[in-house]
Amino acid sequence: MKKIILLLAALYTLAGFSQDLPPILKYSTNQYSAGNQNWMMSQDKDHFMYFANNGGLLEYNGTAWTLYPSPNETIIRSVKVIGERIYTGCYMEFGYWTRNEDGSLSYTSLSEGIRDKILDDEQFWNIAQYDHWVIFQSLNQIFIYDTQKKTYNILKPDTGVNKIFRVGNRILYQTFGTGLYEIENGVSKVVNNTPQLTDNKIISIYPYNEGLLIQTQYNGLLELKNNTITHWDTDADSELKSSSIYSGQKLSDGSFALGTVSNGIFILSPQGKVRYHITQNKGLSNNTALSLFEDTDKNLWIGLDNGINCINLQSAVRSFVDDTGFLGTVYASALYNNHLYIGTNQGLFYKTYNSEEEFRFVPGTKGQVWSLYQYEGTLFCGHDSGTFIINGGQANLLFNGSGTWKFEPHPTDSNKLIQGNYYGLSILEKVNGSWKFKNKITGFDYSSRYFALSGNNEIYVSHEYKGVFRIKADNNYTRITDFEAYKTPAKGKNASLSRFNNTIYYASKEGLFVLNNKTKQFEKNEKLSKLFNHDEYMSGKLTADKSDRLWFFTKNYINYFSPGKLNAELKHNAIAIPSSLTNSMLGFENITQIKDNIYLVGTTDGYYTLNINELNFKSNTITITGITNNVLNGKPSPVTIQSDGEFKYAENNLTFLYTVPEYNKYANTEFQYMLEGMQNDWSEWNNKPITTFKNLPAGTYTFKVRAKTGSSLSVNTASYTFVILKPWYATNLAVVIYIILAFIAAFLINRAYKNYYQRQSEKLIEENNRLLEIKELEKEQELMKIKNEQLQQDFESKNRELAASTMNLIKKNELLSLIKDDLKKTGTGGADKNIKSVITTINKNINEDDTWDMFKDAFNNADKDFLKKVKSVHPSLTPNDLRLCAYLRLNLSSKEIAPLLNISVRSVEIKRYRLRKKMELPHELGLVEYILSL
Repeated sequence: MKKIILLLAALYTLAGFSQDLPPILKYSTNQYSAGNQNWMMSQDKDHFMYFANNGGLLEYNGTAWTLYPSPNETIIRSVKVIGERIYTGCYMEFGYWTRNEDGSLSYTSLSEGIRDKILDDEQFWNIAQYDHWVIFQSLNQIFIYDTQKKTYNILKPDTGVNKIFRVGNRILYQTFGTGLYEIENGVSKVVNNTPQLTDNKIISIYPYNEGLLIQTQYNGLLELKNNTITHWDTDADSELKSSSIYSGQKLSDGSFALGTVSNGIFILSPQGKVRYHITQNKGLSNNTALSLFEDTDKNLWIGLDNGINCINLQSAVRSFVDDTGFLGTVYASALYNNHLYIGTNQGLFYKTYNSEEEFRFVPGTKGQVWSLYQYEGTLFCGHDSGTFIINGGQANLLFNGSGTWKFEPHPTDSNKLIQGNYYGLSILEKVNGSWKFKNKITGFDYSSRYFALSGNNEIYVSHEYKGVFRIKADNNYTRITDFEAYKTPAKGKNASLSRFNNTIYYASKEGLFVLNNKTKQFEKNEKLSKLFNHDEYMSGKLTADKSDRLWFFTKNYINYFSPGKLNAELKHNAIAIPSSLTNSMLGFENITQIKDNIYLVGTTDGYYTLNINELNFKSNTITITGITNNVLNGKPSPVTIQSDGEFKYAENNLTFLYTVPEYNKYANTEFQYMLEGMQNDWSEWNNKPITTFKNLPAGTYTFKVRAKTGSSLSVNTASYTFVILKPWYATNLAVVIYIILAFIAAFLINRAYKNYYQRQSEKLIEENNRLLEIKELEKEQELMKIKNEQLQQDFESKNRELAASTMNLIKKNELLSLIKDDLKKTGTGGADKNIKSVITTINKNINEDDTWDMFKDAFNNADKDFLKKVKSVHPSLTPNDLRLCAYLRLNLSSKEIAPLLNISVRSVEIKRYRLRKKMELPHELGLVEYILSL
């Protein structure tokens, strides 16, 4: 069994790699959206990076990537920033790019004028500068461009050109098979043509020890001095000879970076010692380094066959990335007896501190490690299986009753430890120099991942799902005598509890609480709790170190409290390393002080160390990189950023892009802005390099933005002043027009009022006149009424006279008719003649015509035009019919009409019937009613 364990340990050892490396920023093709390969790199004065990429010229400003395709859409092989220009070379083309007013780049061709001098299929692989000359190198020719005279000098070696080098004030180049040359006064001269330089392909040349240090592809480094070549020995010679070196860069500290085709990169010290050998298995994105470049911040950029990497060589952070999964997620660490121990979810591993040894597995510790705790020269390991004592590479099981979370010293007995277990608390005791399990503290069986000791045998325990408890043990710590569950503070996700400077703290998403030793209650510290409001809460995990620092983690910072110098308040310190970069296990963040100022932070794929004394973030320069404006819901269009802007009122939606070209992996840059003219206060700090303002009213504005990296403010505040013009209806011309229109309107209104009042006056006069006329008319109508009444009286009088006359005639005729009838009855003999004579006289007196004529004249006087009107309406009426109508008009009855007509009543009725028929009166209309209505 022991042999099997040793075999497994050996296998674990072979699988691991232990070198702590500087942070590596990885940029994949998905991030920069361009080609895989990156052939050359350069940087401008604003610290923007440029890459000769398969897809074109690739620009990176620290925030955004921009790809500019080459003019002929071919691979750009070389790039060099010289002054304000970015020179590039590609397939049968070279030229330069300049910055436009809107921040974009535009291309100017230099090869267009000498197209006949460029060979077919020629590509320009390198660019160098000397004074005011720019040198473009292909594999066939060297074009020397004079930027002042705009002229070219072309060198065409017979055997072609391998590569051109700028070394100090010298321009060197190697041909294929004929040696090393130098350009002087525009012509070539041989520097050395020994077989060592004709047979070996030169990758880089560096000034060294008053001579030259030459990096070859397969034969390592050669030193050329006094025309003598010697081999420059390094610790990596054997690997360099077996690797194909493709690129090289001398660093500012005298070190050498060498890029290989299939073996990553080597970084050698000035003495040739291997500082780092970084491959794809150790953090690079790819093993083929096509190009190397050191920027102004001493970061090493690597143009890979598939992607771009940036190594922060000067960073105070060193990381160990376990891409193989050999270690697993790191939960605990400790430096003990010059060994670095790492506790993970897969067990306990160790190696000699600051060595290049590989991590070795501690047999017997397979499984989850929760904590490592040093006490009086002994290293304890809290494990899922219980408690172990660690000695070198051996683990001795001390307790296996349940999993162990953590350890705290006994408050009164230095030979005892209290450990928190899955099912409560228990005691370890040192007896005769050996540690043993003593007892479980009965009466409390909750998981005790976080606990802290107070006086009077009191223990405070935090349980994530049940809240905070205060328990009291007996003097022997064998059982619990008192138990209290707190309602405040409430339970919280990833909450924790810790003792720091004799004070117990509890942290959760609700804030930071402090135990009041007098009231035994937790009180919220409003000032310290604001830290969780300022930066998003991630975990309440609190960790105290040996240097009086209390550590905790938030979204964008690693934080720690330290005691105040002049008062008892805690001082807050923040390290701008966001959780997205630390990659820690949420709720299980861990930080361990392994040296005075060096801390180890566990992650899900290894760990990193940081030296807080060297963790200084420089003050950067912030730059506005682009501004776009648009109408509402319209397409944004770029605007100039080199001068003040002026925009139409409809184009009042502006977007500002800005950046800090900071390439430190563990530097968190935040931005703060204001828009003078609308908001005169700085915004809250945020990490978004873009802001948009919509529907800005007309006016003059100044946009200001500044940055903060860690606690270091940017050295400048970038600003941009612009004007939103007034809408056409609010311009000065419009105002003048409005004033004129207002005067015109006032004039017209005044005129209208005058006309109105004049019309009203005239109307009033007219109405008065009308009233006078009405009064006159009323008087006339009164007179007319009186006259009409007089006429009516006259009419009625005449009607009465006519009626009386008619009645007299009727009575006369009736009398005469009676006398006549009597005479007819008594008439006999001779007397008949006398009687007949009398009768004749009577008949003459009752003659109808005479009676009618007299009546007609009287009737016409009383009722003028009646008979004419009846005749006009009914032309078929006879004079007898008209006579009957007149009698009916007087409303005489048939009996009264009969004597007037000298006929019987029956005959009158018949006449009335016939008259009705002639008039064609409807059945329902009475004859007399109709005649009276005419």
